[in-house]
Amino acid sequence: MSSTVRYEPHEQPPRLLAFGLGCQQTVLCIAGVVLTPVIVIRIAGQGDPYLTWAIFAALLVCGVTTVLQAVRLGRIGAGYPMLMGTSGAFIAVCVTALATGGPAVLATLVAVSALFQFTLSARLSWLRRIITPTVAGTVVMLIAVTVMPIIFDTLVDVPEGTAATAAPVSAAATVLVIAVLTLRATGVLRLWVPVIGLVVGCVVSSFFGLYDVRAVIEADWVGVPVQGWPGLDLSFGPAFWALLPAFVFVTLVGAIETVGDSMAIQKVAWREPRATDFRVVQGAVAADGMGNLLSGLAGTVPNTTYSTSVAIAELTGVAARSVGVWIGVLFMAAAFLPKVAAMLLAIPGPVAAAYVTVLLALLFVLGMRMVVQDGVDYRKALIVGVSFWVGAGFQSQAIFADQLGEWWGTLLGNGMTSGGLTAIFLTVLMETTGGRRRRIETALDTDALPKIDAFLREFAARRGLSEGVAERVRSAGEEALLSLAGRHDAAGEAAGGRRLMLKAGGDARQAELEFVAASGDENLEDVLVLLSKHQPDHPVEHELSLRLLRHYASSVRHQQYHGTDIVTVHVDLSPGTG
Repeated sequence: MSSTVRYEPHEQPPRLLAFGLGCQQTVLCIAGVVLTPVIVIRIAGQGDPYLTWAIFAALLVCGVTTVLQAVRLGRIGAGYPMLMGTSGAFIAVCVTALATGGPAVLATLVAVSALFQFTLSARLSWLRRIITPTVAGTVVMLIAVTVMPIIFDTLVDVPEGTAATAAPVSAAATVLVIAVLTLRATGVLRLWVPVIGLVVGCVVSSFFGLYDVRAVIEADWVGVPVQGWPGLDLSFGPAFWALLPAFVFVTLVGAIETVGDSMAIQKVAWREPRATDFRVVQGAVAADGMGNLLSGLAGTVPNTTYSTSVAIAELTGVAARSVGVWIGVLFMAAAFLPKVAAMLLAIPGPVAAAYVTVLLALLFVLGMRMVVQDGVDYRKALIVGVSFWVGAGFQSQAIFADQLGEWWGTLLGNGMTSGGLTAIFLTVLMETTGGRRRRIETALDTDALPKIDAFLREFAARRGLSEGVAERVRSAGEEALLSLAGRHDAAGEAAGGRRLMLKAGGDARQAELEFVAASGDENLEDVLVLLSKHQPDHPVEHELSLRLLRHYASSVRHQQYHGTDIVTVHVDLSPGTG
C-alpha cells in the first residue's frame, strides 16, 4: 500500500478534502448508527419517547468517541480515523434486557460491562497468544460474512410499486462508477470516488422516485429530546445478574472486532509497512470501552468501531486524523439537526448497499492479508479454515439452527460471534496442547548474559539439539538481549528497575524465544526493515546486534504495549540453516 497512501495519520490534508471525506463516511454509516437502536427498541416494544432519546444519544456518543479515537486522550483512543457506531452484535442481548428489565436495566448492564473493556485494554498483553493476527484477521473476514446478507437484502429494499429495474439499475450505476473511477482515476479525483459514486447512484435512483424528499421536508431543522432518558437501575436485581455474563461475553466479541479493526487500519495508513503497535490497539479498545460507558450512562445501545473506516482509508489513501475528527463533529451535529439526519437517511437502500458491497469486499481481502502476513502453517490454516466456515454456517443458519433455541440461536447466529469464538477456542487448544515452555527472570542489562546463555544451553541440551543449532539459538538469544538492553539504554531508562523474563519453547522445526521486558519507544521490527534497506559503512553497536539477530533468527516479532515490550524470536532448527 506504500504507493497509494496520500495522507498518513499525522499529516494534514486540505480542509475541504478532510471535510468531504468526513461527510462521505457520515453519509455511509449514519443509517447503521440509527437503525440499530430502532431495531432493538421496536422489537422490545418500547415507546417513541425512549426511541427518540436513544437515537439522539447514540449519535452524540458515537460522535464524541469517534473524535476520541482520532485525537487520542492519554491512553484512550487509537490516534487513527476509526469511526464509532452502534453495535449490531448487541441486538439480541439488548432486546432481552429491555424485555425483562426495561431501559434502566439495559443502561446499567451496558455501563457495567464497559468496565470489562478497560480491564481488557490494560491487560491486553496477557492475551497476546490468544488474540493473535490470525484470530483478528479471521474476525475481520467474518465481518463481511455477517453483514453481507443484510446488504444483499438492502439491495432490493424499495417501496411497493417501484419499477422492477429501479433497484438493479441504481445499484449497478453506483458500483460501476466506483469501480471504473477507482481503477482509472488518479490524483485528487481518486479521493472523491466514493462521494461521486453515491451522488450518481442517488441521481439515477431519483428518476425512479426512490429518493424520499418528503421525509426530508417534514423533518425539523433543530431538535433535542426533552424526555426519554431512562436513568440507571442501581438495585442490581435478578435481571441484572442473569444478563451480565451475556453482556460481558458479547463485549469480548466486540473488543475482538475492535482489535482487528485497529490492527487493520495500521496496515493501510502508512506509506512504508510498519509493525503493529499494540499500544494503538490498547487505545482503541479503551475508547471502545469509553463509548460503551457513555452509552450506558446516556441510556442507549452500545457502540463499537466500524470496519468501513479501514476500507475507506484503503480506497481513498487518506488516513489523516482530521478526517476522524470531522466524522465525529458531523455525527454530533446530526444529533441536533433532525433534517440533516433525514437527508442522509433518505439515500436509497440499493445505492447505499452497492457502495457498502465494494467496501466489504476490500475489507474481506484485508482480513486475508492480515492472516497471511502473520505466517500460515498447518495449525493456523486449520484455525482460519474451521473458524471461517463455522461462522459462515451459523450465519446462514445451516448449522444446528433448530437445536439451539431462540436465545442461543440468535446469539450464535451472528457469524462474527460464532466464528470468532471458534478461532479463540482453537487457539487456546493449540497453546495448551503445545510443548511446555521453560522460563527465567533476570535484570534487563548485559550483566545477565551469562545467566541467559546458561539457560539457553540447558534448553538446547534438553531438546537434543546439535552443537551448531544450539550455538545459533544461544547467539540469537544473546543478540536479542543486547538489542533490548541497548534500546532501553538509548531511551534513558534507569537500569536498576528493569526486569526481563525469557520463555523458551517451540516445536521440532523451530525454537521460540520470547523476551518480555519494560517498554521503550523504538520498534525492533521496523528497525530491522530499515537496516535491510540501508547499509551504513560503520554501523553502531546497537545496529550491529540487530544485524546479527537478523542473521541468526528466522523471524523477529516485536509487540509494544503500554508498560511492556514483547520480542518473539524464532530460530530454524534445521542443521543446514544459518
